[in-house]
Amino acid sequence: MANKVIQPGGWLPAKGYANGVLTRDGTLHIGGQIGWDAEQNFRTHDFVGQMQQALENIRAVVEAAGGHVGDIVRMTWFVTDKTEYLARQREVGAAYRAVMGRHFPAMSLVVVKELVEDEAMVEIEATAQLQ
Repeated sequence: MANKVIQPGGWLPAKGYANGVLTRDGTLHIGGQIGWDAEQNFRTHDFVGQMQQALENIRAVVEAAGGHVGDIVRMTWFVTDKTEYLARQREVGAAYRAVMGRHFPAMSLVVVKELVEDEAMVEIEATAQLQ
């Protein structure tokens, strides 16, 4: 089996990248997901709202590959505003649990000046190991 590109049904196609790539050994590499929906529209300009949407996008890629959030083993978060992230930890935690439950993979958080999409406040990439 060759590597397989994963694209959730109903999503506009990614431009110049894959939303997910499933390798022969069951490793799913999930490209950086931002806070836009399947039609690539931002429904909110709120940090927590965008973060939750990015996590929902990750979940959609994992599920499109036949997995579930418990298969996610690593996440890297890129945020544009460290102060807002820290100030809203309670909301961040609640939004995270709403999507991911109490599954906590290895994670890193990196503060960046900006992201490619001007409206994006957070981008999250992930790796999952599918059984």
